[in-house]
Amino acid sequence: MRILKGVCVIGIAGLLGACADGWSTSQVSPQASAAGRPATPAANIQIIEGDVTDKPYKSLGDVSVTVNKTTIFNADPTREMVNKRLQNEAAKLGADAVIQVRYGTVGVSALSWGSLDGKGRAIVYDQP
Repeated sequence: MRILKGVCVIGIAGLLGACADGWSTSQVSPQASAAGRPATPAANIQIIEGDVTDKPYKSLGDVSVTVNKTTIFNADPTREMVNKRLQNEAAKLGADAVIQVRYGTVGVSALSWGSLDGKGRAIVYDQP
């Protein structure tokens, strides 16, 4: 009877976990110039894989996020998911864009069925 209860509890936990979107981690390494900047709406932040060469900017700091697939039933993490998380982190710094964005995958681990990492540099454009 105890074994049957244990199997039921594990089965229910697995089904509930399949409903989750996954989990993510993030890290921001702000520089001194980021102090005191108001937050920016995340939807307004540009994601750029290269560098910006057509206008001057200041670096606010590096941002790094990881989007994890918590169960085998969740969708695989996408670049769009990573970009949204990068925008959210850069918004906290008051950034205008995240440049030099790069992506990397992480294999299956004890805590995840797959991950997608994203890193970049949060910047603010110089005012003319």
